[in-house]
Amino acid sequence: MVRFETSHGGFTVELYEEDAPLTVENFLRYVDDEFFDGTIFHRIVPGFVIQGGGLTADFVQKKTRPPVKNEAANGVRNQRGTLSMARTDEIHSATSQFFVNLADNDFLDQRPGQYGYAVFGRVTDGMDAAATMTYTLTRHDALPF
Repeated sequence: MVRFETSHGGFTVELYEEDAPLTVENFLRYVDDEFFDGTIFHRIVPGFVIQGGGLTADFVQKKTRPPVKNEAANGVRNQRGTLSMARTDEIHSATSQFFVNLADNDFLDQRPGQYGYAVFGRVTDGMDAAATMTYTLTRHDALPF
């Protein structure tokens, strides 16, 4: 479990260690290293996702560890409230950035011809705080719960 504190309130995430072990291990290393402290949710698209985990409040991208293998083949779907890894067009390019799905985004799931985005957790408490963020940038800290 990880607790996020934002200017819009907090939310708690349960991590899917069995479904995405490499991704969860990667994410928790960043949490334990306090990497997320002082970062922002830099991409907020109401009704779609909030994305963070890599930029400071000054929009400076933080140095990350090497990418983690994409575990989108785990069968867990990008449904409202799930936590997934952000990546580039390269399938195995996810490092520290993640997003919370604000809607069922099945087009982000793995399927023939599309590798998808690895789901590695879900919001268990405080989804309202995540879902009501606006285009105003907000700070957050990821703390072990």
